[in-house]
Amino acid sequence: MSRRQPAFRVKLNPHRVWEILDRRNMTQNELAGLLDTSSSYLSQLMSGHRCPSPAFRKKLMDVLSVTDFDDLFYMEAVE
Repeated sequence: MSRRQPAFRVKLNPHRVWEILDRRNMTQNELAGLLDTSSSYLSQLMSGHRCPSPAFRKKLMDVLSVTDFDDLFYMEAVE
């Protein structure tokens, strides 16, 4: 039996992340360090080439002190 593909995928809203980083006078590399991930992976998320895992989404929300999922992420339909 094949695994069914999800109808949606979660994407990071880079504009919102940049707003938060600008307010905190923080760089993308500094954020990657706080998230204990590579700057390359964070760059892939910010550019939309990768989708963050549920665990990473929670960690990002915690690090940026964001409580509303929709403040950082959006759902994209899978074709």
